[in-house]
Amino acid sequence: MTTAALHHRFDGPDDAPVLILGSPLGADGRVWDALVPALAERHRVLRFDTRGHGGSELPPGTPTVSDLAADVVALADRYGIERFSYAGISLGGALGLTLALDAPERLDRLVVCCSGAKLGEPAAWHERAAQVRAEGMDAVAPTVVGRWFTPAYAEREPAVRDGILAMLRACPPAGYAASCDALATYDVRARLAAVTAPTLVIAADQDPSTPLALGTEVAEGIPGARLAVVKDAAHLVIVEKADDVRGIIGEFLHGPA
Repeated sequence: MTTAALHHRFDGPDDAPVLILGSPLGADGRVWDALVPALAERHRVLRFDTRGHGGSELPPGTPTVSDLAADVVALADRYGIERFSYAGISLGGALGLTLALDAPERLDRLVVCCSGAKLGEPAAWHERAAQVRAEGMDAVAPTVVGRWFTPAYAEREPAVRDGILAMLRACPPAGYAASCDALATYDVRARLAAVTAPTLVIAADQDPSTPLALGTEVAEGIPGARLAVVKDAAHLVIVEKADDVRGIIGEFLHGPA
């Protein structure tokens, strides 16, 4: 399948090691805003919008997660970036695992946050894709955001919750549906042992979208992987517990392999 031109932005020094950040289904690179200033102190941070999200292209056809990962490799190639570290949450985490398997020679370190080696069931993804194509993002956005934050956080920070809801509502329905179809065929459980990049898995203890068991499965399946569990947080842990996650990722990226 043809790779998509991805909307993206850089932060941090031009000569620093590259760190690419992948976002959840329906979100764009702004979802990392709370972490980027600190990460960009020691990295050239590259954020992208998944194909069909934000300002990124959506080529015709039904993509796989390998196709979404190939988009990231093509973006790196565009700038002559031979090797990079990668951190992704949710769908972005699935892209990271796929990158580690499809292009291991490109990856320095991998962070898989609130994700899994298989996410949900195919029928449910196809159903959600059909619903969004028929009814638009308003049909799913409020329910999704309800799973992304703990009730306590959503009540305490309504402006943050509303901002993420607006981001989801603005996602092009065709792009969201295409990624749903990609996730329907995503399953790398049998291949985890082949991941060679030093890997950190981050899970949240109150995540209904990707429960702790999924993160544990990934960490146990990848040789030498580390698991960090963030307490009192739901799916969008990079926002709800930004300070905790910033420290966890920073220590992993700068510590020994």
